[in-house]
Amino acid sequence: MYKTILVGFDESIPSKAALAEASNWVKKHGGKLILIHAVYFDTEEFGIAPEQLEKRLKVGEKACLQTKEMLASEYGIEAESLLCEGDPSEVILDIAREKNPDLIVLGTYGRKGLNRLLMGSVTSHVIVNSDMDVLVVKKQCTECTGNYKSILVPFDGSEFSRKALNRACKLSKIDGGNITVLYVIPRYEEMIEFFRTDSIKQSLFAEAEKIMDEAKKIALPYGVSIAAMVQEGHAADKIVEISDKLKNDLIIIGTYGWKGVNKAIMGSTTERVIINAKRPVLVAR
Repeated sequence: MYKTILVGFDESIPSKAALAEASNWVKKHGGKLILIHAVYFDTEEFGIAPEQLEKRLKVGEKACLQTKEMLASEYGIEAESLLCEGDPSEVILDIAREKNPDLIVLGTYGRKGLNRLLMGSVTSHVIVNSDMDVLVVKKQCTECTGNYKSILVPFDGSEFSRKALNRACKLSKIDGGNITVLYVIPRYEEMIEFFRTDSIKQSLFAEAEKIMDEAKKIALPYGVSIAAMVQEGHAADKIVEISDKLKNDLIIIGTYGWKGVNKAIMGSTTERVIINAKRPVLVAR
């Protein structure tokens, strides 16, 4: 499914976690791993010390060499590394267009309660502008083996959630993983200030049942059975809550990701899930 995987690597803890996640996948399923280490040099900020660029490139070259040696010894994987100069997000996107990988894997800080820049501006920019799936990892899993045995898919019947569910079904066929499809009924009364009667509640749950039936139809051709779950509340909070409760290995979620516009079009739910989830999040494109 993912034969060529591109990993953005900068020696930070999140990027090391991303590298471990990608390496476990390649070790288990095979494939090619490409490491990208981007050295950003602001000519205005460091114009008085141009020698800093050469020093950073040498540090990056050493990091790439040591990382490839580590992958060979710990995972038995031979990786290609690319040392590039430029803005990391643009470098990653440019290399992705050239190499056409099946998956991009990135780390993120994902600090709760702070603005999107602390999700990682590189990560958010790549997610919005990438043409391929992006796996976002916050911290390294000490028990991960490259298998995703328990997958959570937020599903609302949209084109984006349908793509996410299709990815989950393909992964399930590979690893035999269990899929839980979650639909969160919005709290419309908070949005438009109406009083919810019993008949309105019945109507909302009837709609939820139709959406879950649609999800089951998508999974049927794959020969995959899914567990359907309906909750009420704020979508992102419920997704994170349920993933913690179920101890999922992976969350797969869709995103609008319209290019050239601001973060709101990534989808606020997707962004909040990435920032707050403890599990890796696969953004299906």
